[in-house]
This record gives sequence, C-alpha cells and structure tokens, in this order.
Amino acid sequence: MKVVDEETLYEIALTMIKKCVTRVAPDVLYLLKKAYENEKSPIARKILETMISNSHVAQRKAIPLCQSPGYPVIYVKMGAVKIDANIQRTFQRAIIEATNKGLLRPSMVHPITRRNPGDNSGVGIPEVEVELVPEMDYSELVISFKGCGAELPNAVRVFTPAEVGKEGIGLKKFIIETVAEADGIPCPPMGIGVGIGGQMHTAAKLSRKAIGTRLWTDTNPDVELAKLEEELLHWINLLGIGPAGLGGDTTALTVKVEMAYTHTAICPVAVNFHCWAVRRATTRLLHDGSIVFVEDKYAKRTV
Repeated sequence: MKVVDEETLYEIALTMIKKCVTRVAPDVLYLLKKAYENEKSPIARKILETMISNSHVAQRKAIPLCQSPGYPVIYVKMGAVKIDANIQRTFQRAIIEATNKGLLRPSMVHPITRRNPGDNSGVGIPEVEVELVPEMDYSELVISFKGCGAELPNAVRVFTPAEVGKEGIGLKKFIIETVAEADGIPCPPMGIGVGIGGQMHTAAKLSRKAIGTRLWTDTNPDVELAKLEEELLHWINLLGIGPAGLGGDTTALTVKVEMAYTHTAICPVAVNFHCWAVRRATTRLLHDGSIVFVEDKYAKRTV
C-alpha cells in the first residue's frame, strides 16, 4: 500500500490552502457569470459584476478573496493510499503558516473567553471528517473554508412523520421559509446545503458536506434528490432577495441535498447557507505515488 508521510501531507495542505483562499472555486465563478448574463435587475447585475471582478483580482494578485478566512473543514476519503500522519495537526500547521504569510485573517477564538491566539490555531481547528472507502484505488482530500456570516441563519428542525407531509411538503416549506427569513445575511447569491435524515447531528453534517464538497454545477446522482434540488432552487429564486440582499433574480446559485435513512419516529432537516465566496480545493493521492490537484472543466474558463 502506498503511504503519504507527514511532511508530504504538509506541502500538499499548504498548496491547497494557497490555491483555494485566493479565488472563487471555478464552478461557482462560472455560475456567477451565468447569473450576471441572465440577471434583469441593473443593481443586481452591478453587484454580480463586482463579485466576479473581485475574484479575478484576488486570483491574479494571489491575495485573499475575502476578509474572512472562513471556517476550515477537511474531508478525507481514505482509499488505497494510506496517510501516515496526524491529519488535523498537519493541516493546522499549514493554516498557521498561511496565516503568518497574510493569506488568512486570524479569526479563530476560544468560544467563551473569545481569546484569539493570532494564527488560526486552536482546539478542533481544522475540523476533519474521515470516510473509509476501501474499494477506491486512491485517497482524496477536500478542504473547504466556509464564511461564518453565512452561518448565522443556519437552522435545524426535527420533524415528526406527520409534519413531513405528502411528498415532503412540510420539509420544503421549512427550507424556503428559512431562506426567506435569512434574507441578505448569508451574502447572496448563495449556495444552500440541505441535510435530511439520521439524527440531528447527522442532518447538520450532511448539510455542511453537501454545500462544502460538491461542485455547485453537478447533478445529484439520486434522481429524486436532483428533482428536489431543482424545485427548491426555483422557489428560492422567486423570493427576489437577490445579490447582496438588494433584490433581483439571483438569490441562490445552487441547492445541494444529501440524505441518510432515519428512525421511523423522526425526520431531522438542516439548512446550511454558504456565501458566494466559495473557497474549496481537492487533491487526489494516487496509488502510483503521484499527487493530483483536481481542477474541474471550468477552471480554464475563469481566469
């Protein structure tokens, strides 16, 4: 079995952080441009134009995309390539290095005392989620820095079966009302992650994973969930909240839904907002020893 050691992982982590905090993820930038072309409101078009320009400047000059560093989560799919390192400690070292170089504002604090160590270190930073995928002949890392202003209107509710309603009407109503109440707080146009099922913590984790790891341009392989994502996006954009909350056709760029089976007595649902400043990078560790920084088909179109 191929093994990646700690120093190799550290260099990978540093490269991923530098890459993703200085640009909007290419798939999301593609959606911003598409929204700009389709937007009817002059004010909304101007705001979208400014967002696109901001991303281009950040990428060209290799400077931070946003004043907020975002909250880092590392998603690991552990396949045939073993990582012989403490993943959290190694990525924390890389985050500290990136912060010292001015790529990230030091924003992580003690939750109660609010003490700021000054380098984005601290207990639980970054969060690491590991999934064992023994049938995969490589291993994969995704880092997601998610802005925390968008966290404020996040919501979770545990439904009874009766409250779920016919064809999930109760769940849909909850999700759309949550977006309406959030208004401009999550820095729209936003992405919305929805987690359904498991227990409360399962739904919350699914909602974060859905909007933090999937391409915003992808199609859910589950036909029913893909249909639900399209339906929710349609209704959410009819709310008219618009870019920066100032009105327009583009309230959300995407909705991503992930689900798990749950207990017959309950149905937890979590709504997770993501601002337009999407900072995400993916790396694959291949069995032949090579390291691939994964770019999607939109990457060459966005510089």
